[in-house]
Amino acid sequence: MNGKEATTVRARDLTRNFGDFVAVDHVSFEIHAGEIWGFLGPNGAGKSTTIRMLCGVLEPTSGSAEVLGYDVARDPEAVKLRIGYMSQGSSLWADLTVEEHMQFYAGMFDFRGASAREAVHTWIERVGLAERRGVLAGALPGGYRKRLALACTLLHRPQMLFLDEPTAGVDPISRREFWDLIVGFAEEGVTVMVSTHYMDEAEHCNQLAFIYGGRVIARGAPAELKRDSSIGHTLELTASDPIAALEAIDDAPFVLSAALIGASTHVTLRDASHEPALRDLLAQANVAVHDLRPVTPSLEDVFAALVSQS
Repeated sequence: MNGKEATTVRARDLTRNFGDFVAVDHVSFEIHAGEIWGFLGPNGAGKSTTIRMLCGVLEPTSGSAEVLGYDVARDPEAVKLRIGYMSQGSSLWADLTVEEHMQFYAGMFDFRGASAREAVHTWIERVGLAERRGVLAGALPGGYRKRLALACTLLHRPQMLFLDEPTAGVDPISRREFWDLIVGFAEEGVTVMVSTHYMDEAEHCNQLAFIYGGRVIARGAPAELKRDSSIGHTLELTASDPIAALEAIDDAPFVLSAALIGASTHVTLRDASHEPALRDLLAQANVAVHDLRPVTPSLEDVFAALVSQS
């Protein structure tokens, strides 16, 4: 497989304006076949707008993007036929059953007769909805509604899957089960771009891009991002009064981020040379330090530090 064939998505300076507001600002990246590619950032960062442009739903203001070899601006319908797109507000009808939804989508993708019945049966089984095939969508718990939306998205076996905040508002157990499904599809060769603001979910991804204020501020594999010394120096602080410690250091110019993690505090400094100044600040605030040691940052630490640097 050559490099061109291996690239499923290619974006170059992709930009979208809404009036004077720049929602996506010259974003560039590539997604390779078979990857789970995570798009991380807070609400309003530009994740959904970028995905909508890649799906041919929203025209870019400038820049370009190709999905599966098709230009999203010149040939959006060809893109739509070959991808699966699950938006935050997936279109489910409260008064249709699970099976009726699947039959409707089978008809949309021109499945007929035995092939339609086989596709509906296969995907209801795959996402764990067999025992709920006759249940109205409006009566399904949130996690099962997400599964139904995913099954509808996958029924035509797309080569590329776009999932926009697929686990938003779902309980932790359902989130884990949903990610088991995503990983399984990727192992079968489906390329997945998934946006989320849950940093723990990013650990499932092969590659990540952090977006903030419409701009991609970092890219790489999760382990690479956590090892990147340019993002700062992270310490785990155990103190007599964690709240007082946080208040004492939070506004220090050499502190990129600080957050309570259980009974301890993760502090990311601009670099390791600021550790004595950190100890001085804590001493001035009469905070007794029990332990202060370097740790591997979490992705949440990394993102907070990146935002501070930006």
